[in-house]
This record gives sequence, C-alpha cells and structure tokens, in this order.
Amino acid sequence: MNNLKVLLLSSVLIVLFFSGCDTNTLVDSNMSMPARNWSYPNKVKTLVEITDSSKPYNIYFKLRHTADYRYSNIFVLFHISGGGQKKHTRRYEYRLAQPDGQWNGSGSGNLFTYNLPLLTNYKFPAAGKYLLEIEQNMRDNPLAEISDAGIKVEARSSN
Repeated sequence: MNNLKVLLLSSVLIVLFFSGCDTNTLVDSNMSMPARNWSYPNKVKTLVEITDSSKPYNIYFKLRHTADYRYSNIFVLFHISGGGQKKHTRRYEYRLAQPDGQWNGSGSGNLFTYNLPLLTNYKFPAAGKYLLEIEQNMRDNPLAEISDAGIKVEARSSN
C-alpha cells in the first residue's frame, strides 16, 4: 500500500512539474548591468536556433529599472543576424511611464519590470541559428538605474 502511495505521489509531482514548464519558450535570457549602468558596448545577446521557419514567433525585450530611472522612455537598437541573411537593425522607443510619472511596468519594491514586444508573429526567413542583440540607444552613456535587460523568444501557440 505504501508503494502505491509513493508511486501516485511521484506521478502527481511529475505531472505538476512538467505542466509548469512553458514549452513555447525557446530563449529567456537576462543580463544584469554592472552597478545598474547600461553602457553602449554592453549589448544584451542571445542565440536562438529556429528549426521551423514556417512558425510565427514573438520576440520580447525584457527590462528592469529602479524608481530612480530619470526618463519616461527608452530607445534601444535591436539587431538580428544569422540564418544566411544580412544583419537587420531596427530602433525602438518604449514609453515606460505615464505623463503623471506613474511607471507602466509591474513594480516590486524599487524595481519595475517590463516585457516589451520587439517582433510579434515574426517568421524567421529560414531555419538556422540567429543572433539577437539589444543595445541601449539613449544619449546617456552609461544609462543609469537599469538593473537588467534580456530577450525572450517564444513560438506562437497554434490555438
């Protein structure tokens, strides 16, 4: 009887563990900024391998800053290269605060977190490995009060 209970409990734990995993996420990287300062050469980079170029993907810019961040927006450059294609660069501006100063991100203490869309329903041109890079593109170098930044790539679900 004890073996049956252990087996049943083990099965439940395994099912719970695997159901909590997000199988659509290919990459979820984060890079801490030294002393909360994001400098130009300190690019956030990740490598993603695309096996099915017919599937659409969502690519997100992840950002965390402190309440002392002095701007209501951020400009970044997003670079994508690989898969036998030329390097492509695009500049993005994201609004991080409302006109009244209220932060748009979700707050936890002094930190505010954002998942900002870079490309939605994006189809990579071919299967292969792609290098994704994000660099800050503000006038300040380094850009103060940025805790960390990252990139998330997920396959769009079919439903």
